Amino acid sequence: MKNPVPQVASLLLEKLLLLVHVRPPPSSSSGEPPPPPAYYDTGCFKRGDLLEVPRTLFIHFGIYLGENRVAHLMPDILPAFTGDRRQIQQVVTNKRLILGVITKTASIRVDTVEDFAYGGSILVNHMDRLFQDQVLSSEEAARRAEKLVGATAYSLLWNNCEHFVTYCRYGSPVSFQTDKFCETVKMIIRDQRSVLASVLVGLASILCLGLAPSTTLPTIFIPFFLWMAG
Repeated sequence: MKNPVPQVASLLLEKLLLLVHVRPPPSSSSGEPPPPPAYYDTGCFKRGDLLEVPRTLFIHFGIYLGENRVAHLMPDILPAFTGDRRQIQQVVTNKRLILGVITKTASIRVDTVEDFAYGGSILVNHMDRLFQDQVLSSEEAARRAEKLVGATAYSLLWNNCEHFVTYCRYGSPVSFQTDKFCETVKMIIRDQRSVLASVLVGLASILCLGLAPSTTLPTIFIPFFLWMAG
């Protein structure tokens, strides 16, 4: 019987990477490169449109500026060290992105639709139904996005890509997915049985498996996310 611990650790790492919009490296068991980005018919997009790309856990957002350009917010450590736009505009590596999350720095950048979506499906103005009469004009949304391009602060819960696009298109920076995440965390904290069960499982894992990644990672990431929420 195969040891499930490496599989659990691998799954946990993949989901944590998706949480901050990191693309995990291809599996070592397959030497095939990732598939090329899908073609997008930008003729159906209008300047000022709000674009959504659903991911496994979260959704990535951007504002379409026209001419195959999308403004979107991404964690990035590089703007903290240089103002050279040519360097910053290069593809954000996983290392740059993770360091940006840790140091709470980001950039609002302009990329092609293909680089923004990375092969994912795109929803257009899907959030308009939630704001009804609050939708700003398309040109106003695009101008707001263009004005904000550059370095900015980052918070996984309080200033992410969804806050950016809702401010641009609706005039109010909100994030429904992080609100839902916070409510889920509150429910878990309120449930004393879940807390007790988590403590018992953690102690049992350490006793049985020792200080392995599968037992120590939760201890590291729980305070990390609490710090990120601050």
